[in-house]
Amino acid sequence: MQFVLTDLMRSVHIVAASVWIGGSVVYMLVIVPSLRLAKADVQLSRQMGELFRRLVQICMGALLLSGVYLIFDRLSGASVGVAYIVVLAIKVIVSLSMMALAVVQAQEARRRLAHRGRLYYTLPRLILALGIVALVLGVTLTGIIEAGIVP
Repeated sequence: MQFVLTDLMRSVHIVAASVWIGGSVVYMLVIVPSLRLAKADVQLSRQMGELFRRLVQICMGALLLSGVYLIFDRLSGASVGVAYIVVLAIKVIVSLSMMALAVVQAQEARRRLAHRGRLYYTLPRLILALGIVALVLGVTLTGIIEAGIVP
């Protein structure tokens, strides 16, 4: 029965990461430029940003819960090597950094437009880059397990 819960947690983790990263790509490369080209009302832009922030918050919660479960599941089960532990530690640091920056971004978004700093416009790209790195590290972790790399 535990394998069902583990598979469910893996699925939740992958879907939440995909929604956040994929949504960020669409938001930055399609939605924001479209709003600018259409000279959209500030209220519309603000509402879309707020809806996207809510989605990101849901994804962050799902990633934290599923990630903690998956870490304990993997570390308490099969033997893992030093390489796995190192890559996992880097992934955790990258992921938590990404989430912390998303919180900062949300705080900046609450400021008036005139009071937002350069950080407000730089953070989405940095968050996306960290998300891509976290995804690659996740794939690397799977590869380490599949290759049977142990101490």
